[in-house]
Amino acid sequence: MTASTAARGAKTRDAAPRPRRAAAALDDSALAHLVGYTASRAALEMKKVFAQHMDPLGLKIAEFSILMLVASNGVVNQKQLGQTLDISAPNMAVVLDRMAEHGWVERVRSTHDRRAQHIHLTPAGRALADRARRIAATMEEPALAPLSRAERALLIEMLRKLVARAEPAPTT
Repeated sequence: MTASTAARGAKTRDAAPRPRRAAAALDDSALAHLVGYTASRAALEMKKVFAQHMDPLGLKIAEFSILMLVASNGVVNQKQLGQTLDISAPNMAVVLDRMAEHGWVERVRSTHDRRAQHIHLTPAGRALADRARRIAATMEEPALAPLSRAERALLIEMLRKLVARAEPAPTT
């Protein structure tokens, strides 16, 4: 061992661990006027809320959305789900495969169009959807506490307008 190696080792052993300081908040005023930036920041917070409440059920956002859409719409096919949730056909197939493996959904060939497969909830899927719906009814309350009921409704209305504007017109 050389003298310099020994000196470095002594410095490392003798040095007390530095206390971690909280990172200073950055000035985001160059971004704060952008709806996309603010919406993304809010979405990150809402995803944390979702994960806190739905992870124990084993649900990801796409799976939860599929459960709710199928439960609410009756006859739904894979293509409709993909278009509604903006999930590509291959990715939708993977998500539905995973949900079928869990026993939450099943694919049933359409009697009207043999190419189409309808997605049905299994009894386990219906039970999970009911449980998730009950949790979802209140899970956002703490995060949205700074907003009044009217402000929450207005926020949802405005966001839905942006989503509707971005959606392509249905083809006939």
